[in-house]
Amino acid sequence: MSDPGRHGDSAAAQRAEIRETHTAVVFFMGDRAYKRKKPVKLEFLDYTALSSRRAVCEREIELNRRFSPDVYTGLGELRTPGEQEAEPLVVMRRMPGERRLSHLVRAGAPVDDALRAVARQLAAWHAAAPRGPGITEQGTRDALATRWEASLAQVDAMTAEGAARDELSEIERLVGRYLAGRKPLFDVRVEEGRVLDGHGDLLADDIFCLDDGPRILDCLEFDDLLRYVDGLDDAAFLAMDLELLGASESAAFFLARYSEYSGDPAPQSLWHHYVAYRAFVRAKVSMIQARQGAPGAQATARQLVVMALRHLRTSAVGLTLVAGLPGTGKSTLSGALADRLGAVLLSSDRLRKEMAGLSPQETAATEYGAGLYTPEWTARTYAALLDRAGALLARGESVVLDATWTDSAQREAARRTADQADADLVALHCHVPGDMAAARLTTRTPGASDADLRVADAMAAREEPWSEAIDVDTSGSLGSAVAQALAAVRPWGSDQAKVFRRPYMEPD
Repeated sequence: MSDPGRHGDSAAAQRAEIRETHTAVVFFMGDRAYKRKKPVKLEFLDYTALSSRRAVCEREIELNRRFSPDVYTGLGELRTPGEQEAEPLVVMRRMPGERRLSHLVRAGAPVDDALRAVARQLAAWHAAAPRGPGITEQGTRDALATRWEASLAQVDAMTAEGAARDELSEIERLVGRYLAGRKPLFDVRVEEGRVLDGHGDLLADDIFCLDDGPRILDCLEFDDLLRYVDGLDDAAFLAMDLELLGASESAAFFLARYSEYSGDPAPQSLWHHYVAYRAFVRAKVSMIQARQGAPGAQATARQLVVMALRHLRTSAVGLTLVAGLPGTGKSTLSGALADRLGAVLLSSDRLRKEMAGLSPQETAATEYGAGLYTPEWTARTYAALLDRAGALLARGESVVLDATWTDSAQREAARRTADQADADLVALHCHVPGDMAAARLTTRTPGASDADLRVADAMAAREEPWSEAIDVDTSGSLGSAVAQALAAVRPWGSDQAKVFRRPYMEPD
């Protein structure tokens, strides 16, 4: 530590300490830290040869100087009696433990300013980071699928028979479904230059919040391909780690700041998918550590598998149809539900008028089946509605469709749209007593819908049965209706409280 008086207690800084990971041992002595690579061979690295350990130490210094050039001082050597060759060491300036981000989080200290600074620094590096064909190909949908497959196979081989097998099967299913339907999303990410040479191992343990800015240490050095990632994937590692520390709100805050500083409009589903991926890879590492005898590693692995599953469930892309006759409150429920789900809301009433060149508030009232409400206009409106929904689903956005859905052919078209995008389809049917619907129609203010009592009666006479739709009673409070809808859309909703949501991104 170059200035112990400034960053912490000098006596504490001088105490010798040892920390161990599954691939290295770090010795802390005085104001320096010395990292020695273990001569281990794992499925994803081989450090058994002295030459490979020296090469990876040199590479670690080179790569980490991109983030913290004043911390990585150079290559050292450890020579013991009888050894022909010296053991290479990474020599670093020792950081004050009380400024470690993980320590601050566990202590309940305010960390928003520190996370803002880390997000800014990471986004700045990502803006300037190397890019190119060899890097870009690692950020494609298929490359991510390959990494998932490898990790799933490794974890499966280390997991005993039991309940965990069911969880792994669900994880594999959810991963496959998300990736299968999201190729356009990943293609856009590649085209926008979002894939780059990043950090690859962003942990709160390796970030030090100093007075003159954060020091980010210990990037992934043993396999360049694993460091070639989408920038959001890189940032998601720290979000995962913060959540593991019990700081879900800080995790969401960090990702929001990173997205803002990097100008990244990624859908919420991709946030969650990448956090799930990082949690699962970390679970694999914890399982390896458990096999090496690390205390608590097996419990941590279990916690991370559960975390990955929660985020994969939340990342699932869904198409929700909110149906109902005029006066049943379907539009009010649609808006509230879309807000709760973080989904895009599309309305047939609004789209119909947009296609006709009218504003939503401009009336087009007429007899049932006439004007803008002929069968031809209605068919065009629903086709356009589903075209927009399909494009959004493919790019990772869940969608709520507000329409009457009285026609079974339109419902079937919605099912095909969901199937083509590998999205979950849920149909909700709003209902209230007839006298309540009539009262609402006669007292509501003008809006996007032009339906009156006569139109509602005509539609009711032609509405086709829909046994697959889930009934939602909208005669009570909006909160009650939303709760019913959420229970149908997210049947595992008890997990939702444990998963961070995208916060409102206020300006600095």
